[in-house]
Order: sequence, then structure tokens, then C-alpha cells
Amino acid sequence: MLRAFTQAGGAVDDCAEAALWALSDNELLASLDAAHVLAQRLATVQLGLVRELDARGLAVAQGASSTAVWLRERLRLTGRAARQLVQLAATVDAAPPAVRDALLSGAITVEQGRVVAETIAALPVEAGPEVADKATQLLVAWADRFDPTTLSRLGERVLTHVAPDLADQAELAALDRATERAEARRHVTLSEQQNGQVRLSGSLDTETAGLIREAIDPLCAPTGEHDDRSPGQRRADALGEICRLALRTGQLPDNGGDRPQLVVTVSLDALVNGVRAGTLETGERLTPSAVRRLACDTGVLPAVLGGNSQVLDVGRQRRLFTGPLRRALVLRDGGCAFPGCDRPSRWCDGHHVRHWADGGATALGNAVLLCGYHHRLVHRGDWEVLIALDGRPDFLPPRWLDPLRTPRRNLYHRRC
Repeated sequence: MLRAFTQAGGAVDDCAEAALWALSDNELLASLDAAHVLAQRLATVQLGLVRELDARGLAVAQGASSTAVWLRERLRLTGRAARQLVQLAATVDAAPPAVRDALLSGAITVEQGRVVAETIAALPVEAGPEVADKATQLLVAWADRFDPTTLSRLGERVLTHVAPDLADQAELAALDRATERAEARRHVTLSEQQNGQVRLSGSLDTETAGLIREAIDPLCAPTGEHDDRSPGQRRADALGEICRLALRTGQLPDNGGDRPQLVVTVSLDALVNGVRAGTLETGERLTPSAVRRLACDTGVLPAVLGGNSQVLDVGRQRRLFTGPLRRALVLRDGGCAFPGCDRPSRWCDGHHVRHWADGGATALGNAVLLCGYHHRLVHRGDWEVLIALDGRPDFLPPRWLDPLRTPRRNLYHRRC
């Protein structure tokens, strides 16, 4: 075998020294195809070597804890690549002979061979060898036209072509197994990052994922022509709005409540002037603008400290737009009052036109309903809100949008 590899290496040298510029278009394309097929065939030979090495326990005999660890050091691979190589070698070795033959002939790629092998291994026991052979032949034939991802999807329904009487039963059994795995592995993790972010990751079963999609999708549409958020940013904002809606219901367990009860520690000077960050109970930091925005209508309890860190005030709940005042605000604005926004009132917060920390009153004449997106937009300072003489809110656009700053008003929710 070593002599054959040496000869193959010489052939590779000849190819590497060839003048590619001298090839015609057809020769260039044919050479690319030939190189790809040869690479796949050599990869198949390598898998056989790895499988034999693993079966002999040669890596462990040389002091390694596993074949994957040994390959990582020997071939200078990443740990993940080494593990995948060992697993792929075992998968191909357990596949029907027709899969290995197709790999060695270059009829299918290594990734396609993995898909075919895994598909055949997943067939129900009652399918029998004859059905497995038919399925293998069909999948190898499909591999001439489809990439591994598409081939995998087709493999899920291969029994409908080779054994229709078993297809429905096998599909239900596979679906039950997949559902059990998904439910067992379901999780959601919130991980603190060093850059002021929290990473949300997890895995959901199909039913829960469907519920989340149905809840998020209506809130993911752009809010207007100037909404420059990416789809991922709109989904993140939509998830936040859903949580706000759930908190407003008042039906969460005692750990929740009608509104979130964040405790933000901040100095009196910082609260009034908005020049310093606040601190949550968890130790996480919030920007001044975030603290002032949350204080509008979310149940943020500000632990206001004097110069000597003495607590001056904790949670003056009178700043919240609740009860009859919120009902009056909903009757007046109908929903988000920002021009052109169609978000209903249940998705909105009450916003102090003149901030509460600046002495603004919690009154209808100093309030406006804003959805989460426009609440953040207004707090950034480009748009200005005024209560007009008729008691309704007007919005003054930034000068880069309208040099005259002509007042704009939302007519979407008007009832009269």
C-alpha cells in the first residue's frame, strides 16, 4: 500500500507542476471533476485505515486515551475533526457493501456516503435486508443529482419508494423517537457575556418552537420605512414585547408579578442628570438611557442613593401609569402613538414626556403610549414628543428627516 501511495504522490506532483493556464476550458472543468473524485476516493481509503487502527486499539496501546485523541496529535487535527473522522469511519464500515463500493468508485462523495449509511442504519428492523438493499441502490442513484442535505431529506421518505406498506408505520415511529429526544434535550440558557450582552441559546421541541414562532412573527414586521433593524434584531425585540405582555397579565407566579420588579441602584445625581449607569441586583450594569426608559412605566424600583450612599428613596410607585390613569391613556391614544405604528395598547408602555426624574408628573398631560421599539427610539433623543393643545401627542421628527420638524401624529388608532 505504501508503494501505491508513493506512486499516487508522484502523480500529484505531476499535476501540481502542470501549467493550468495552458488548459482549455473543457480540460480545466474535466480536471476539476477528476481531482474531486480522486479526493473522495482517497478519503474513503483513509476512513478504512482509521477504522482498522481503531479496531486494533493501536492508539490506546500507544498511550492515548482514545483513537480520536491520538489522531488529533498525529494528524494535527482539531479535536472535533478527529472525533468526526473516527465516527465517520465507523459509520461507513457498518454500511452495506454497496455504499463502500460507490465511495471507492467516486460515484458518491464521503458526505453523501455518510447520509446513505445513516439512513440505512435507521431503517426499521422489520424492513429486512432486501428492503435495505433497494433503499441503498435508490439513494446511491439519487446521489448523482442531490447534495447531502437534500439527499438526507429524501432519505427520510425512502421507504415510500421501496416499501410503501412500511412507510407510514416507520414514519410515526421515527417521529415519536425524534419527539422524545427533543423533549429530553430541551433547554434554554442565558449566559452573561463580557461585552454587555446576554447570550440566549437553547433547543426546543417542535411544538414549543411552533408556539414561539406564532407569537413572534406578528411582531417581526418592520414598523415603517425608517425601521433599519435586521430580522434578527426584530425577533429579539419581539421576544421582549411578548415577555412584557405576559408580565402585564398579572397571572404569573409569585416570582413574576404584574410588572417586572427590577431594583436599580443609582445615585440621586445620576438619576436626575442621566450621566451615570445603574446597577441591577445581579450586579449587571445598565446605561443611563436604559434606566430612564425603564423608569417610565416598568416596575423598576430605583434605590436612590445620596452622596454618602445613604438610601434616600426606594420605589416611588406613583410614577407608574396604572389603574384609571392607564385606562385613560389607552382611551386617548388607542395604541402606540408614534406616527404610522399599528401596535395595540397591550404592547405599549406609558412614557413620561418630561421624564419623571426631571420632575415630570405622572399625569395624562405628560404621558404617551409607545411600543417597545418606539419607546427606545424616543429615548435616543432624535424624536421629540409634545402634548398639543387638544391634549393629544405630536411627534417632531429629527432635522435630518425633516428640516422644518413639522409635527406628526398617529391617525391609525383614532376612533373619532
